[in-house]
Amino acid sequence: MKKIFFLFLFCIPILINATQILIPMDEKQSNHLKAYGVAYWVLEKEVVIEWLLNYRGGSFLMPNLKSIEEELLLKGIKYEIITDGQANNIRNEIGNPEVNQEIVQLEKAPKIAVYTPKSSLPWDDAVTLVMEYAEIPYDKIYDSAIIMGVLPKYDWLHLHHEDFTGQYGKFYASYKNASWYKKQVAELEQDAKSLGFNKVSHLKLAVANNIKNFVIGGGFLFTMCSGTDSFDIALAAHQTDICEAMFDGDPMNPNCQELLDYKNTLAFENFKLVKDPYQYEFSDIDGTNFHKLPEHLDKFSLFEFSAKWDVVPTMLTQCHTDIIPGFLGQTTDFKKDLIKSNVLILGENQSLGTAKYIHGEFGQGTWTFFGGHDPEDFQHKVEDPPTDLNLHPNSPGYRLILNNILFPAAKKKKRKT
Repeated sequence: MKKIFFLFLFCIPILINATQILIPMDEKQSNHLKAYGVAYWVLEKEVVIEWLLNYRGGSFLMPNLKSIEEELLLKGIKYEIITDGQANNIRNEIGNPEVNQEIVQLEKAPKIAVYTPKSSLPWDDAVTLVMEYAEIPYDKIYDSAIIMGVLPKYDWLHLHHEDFTGQYGKFYASYKNASWYKKQVAELEQDAKSLGFNKVSHLKLAVANNIKNFVIGGGFLFTMCSGTDSFDIALAAHQTDICEAMFDGDPMNPNCQELLDYKNTLAFENFKLVKDPYQYEFSDIDGTNFHKLPEHLDKFSLFEFSAKWDVVPTMLTQCHTDIIPGFLGQTTDFKKDLIKSNVLILGENQSLGTAKYIHGEFGQGTWTFFGGHDPEDFQHKVEDPPTDLNLHPNSPGYRLILNNILFPAAKKKKRKT
């Protein structure tokens, strides 16, 4: 009895002084983007995090470990030390069925790959920019790795600004004489030949099919700009040739529009191809031409979902604002009437009738398409310098990208009944 009583007295100070770290993600946060990086870093250390959906902008709750606090201080991230009692009060508040909030546990850092070419291109990629800024590790892979079957090693895949149709981004009219364009074409043609394909379009279709199978098998796919619609267009065109002679050496099939297979796509249906090889557009999916407003008036809004019932879309839309500055791209957003009925719209430009941010399930996995090129560069052009995220540590658009990166780590928290 004396031994038990001694141990009880020894534990009391630990229980009284037990504390946790709350990282608020509302307007008071000094650096939202690096906060995601610390959350990923904590997961790499095999420490479980609680993501408090809709609580102060989607805050993070984690154990008060010295190493975590040092990392937060080093990165300039605002945090609060709260007692276990305060943490339990927050959990009880979130658990109220009348409150549109929920808790999910983040348990394991997802293994991330970015589909990107070996040689540099005269444009940057928002996803790699923000992962490097937040210090989230990732592997670079490209066509040969995907053809050789590397995807099952990864949980999450991002498609760099890409054209899966084999038309080299439809940059021919403006950049056919540019050295970077010639180099890209030569490298892709060599890659196709070395991998046993007669055309780049055939290689890209095989890559798209492997990525689709990655999703079916449980993978998480995320892509932006032309990596969205060109991916679905390539899948729809699996039975026909949509490339003109300057892209693949022979004319497109004159009946290619009629031969499109919309059942083979993830997101879009009933779209019409833009067949003109000199026009910088793939199809009528893209809503870029609708954007006539000045930059400061171009906005899109996030939908609000039921956190307790629609946990996944709630995770993907965590932000400190519901109205987000718009930004253009080769594919800026998506016409709603061309989106399949089973697709979930997460963000829209209601006045234009376009969807900016969409999500769907496919097989055992999920995909998310985000229109536009760079959330902090309204009209990013070829050869423009990359965005300096030190100037945008609270970017709501970049937050949406990072929500997707943490999403695979989440397991819905089970509450006691």
